[in-house]
Amino acid sequence: MSIKSSYIFLPNLLIPPLQLPKDTILSKVLLKNSEFDVTLFAFDANQELSEHTSVFPAILEILEGQGSMTLGKEEVQMNQGAWIYIEPNLPHSLKAKTPLTMLLTLRK
Repeated sequence: MSIKSSYIFLPNLLIPPLQLPKDTILSKVLLKNSEFDVTLFAFDANQELSEHTSVFPAILEILEGQGSMTLGKEEVQMNQGAWIYIEPNLPHSLKAKTPLTMLLTLRK
């Protein structure tokens, strides 16, 4: 990782692979400032985030794995490459079906 005063460069978010303890969720903050929170998450299979909301708009990018997400009253299936935009205050939850890695970006 290269951190400069005006940019951060990560050549590959998945190298080195996150060392994920069994039956857990791991998160790593990549950027946190007055405009954005960017966090890399790794979920073991069958781990989940219960329903919650955010006051900020969110973008989720699925980097590896499979899971499902409830957005309001709808459920969507997620695979590697999925991209989701979530409006503020929309109730949502997530369940990993396989080990899953995702990037979460919150715009403040």
